[in-house]
Amino acid sequence: MGLDAPAELLEQIDSWVSALLAGAPLAVVLAVACLLGLRHATDPDHLVAVTALVAGDGGAPRRAMHLGAWWGVGHAGTLLAVGIPLVLVGSRLPGWFELGAERAIGLVMVLLAARLLWRWRRGELRPVGPAPDAGPGERRRRPRTRREALAIGVLHGVAGTGAVVVVLVAAIPSKPDAALALLAFAPMSVLSMVICTAGFAWTFTRPAVAPVCNSLMIPALGAFGLMFGTWYAGVL
Repeated sequence: MGLDAPAELLEQIDSWVSALLAGAPLAVVLAVACLLGLRHATDPDHLVAVTALVAGDGGAPRRAMHLGAWWGVGHAGTLLAVGIPLVLVGSRLPGWFELGAERAIGLVMVLLAARLLWRWRRGELRPVGPAPDAGPGERRRRPRTRREALAIGVLHGVAGTGAVVVVLVAAIPSKPDAALALLAFAPMSVLSMVICTAGFAWTFTRPAVAPVCNSLMIPALGAFGLMFGTWYAGVL
């Protein structure tokens, strides 16, 4: 299986779920939009970005939830700001703009992975472990990390808006209903990203997993992030 296989599988799942939207009552439309939002964090590009963020931040679950929340807010905010006008006019983002955003996401994933490997190699990472509290120096670095998560979320939202809008416009005849579906989708996507980051952090910080994470998983995640990011950017 190539790198295209997971993305193609998720697209098939989304297509099957979105088929339920066609001609459905508004209550069903909103329920399906919520389900799509709850699944949204499992997109491969999201997973690669968030694992690099969580691993590079020490893996504390509480901090990871904050990262996920900021990431989700940036993503959902862009979806709503760009997506609702597109839904209401029945349009979509230009293809060149979507392609450029996807290339930028690939570059960001490469930079995150390279930074993770660099800091791991130099011993600058906070060791992954069960302790959730950070020292004063780490607290001073939190705002920068939150801004990173917010910026990455905004970028992912720009690239993902086109695909989400196309699904909604194609499946829902009523433009107001499609806009309401996007309003239901956005907060559920935030929740899914919080759950995703917290789940990764909880797994990384288990006593049986943390030593393996520090010695093997972090460099493996960094190497995979480099490979996936270059593929996503169209280099491979």
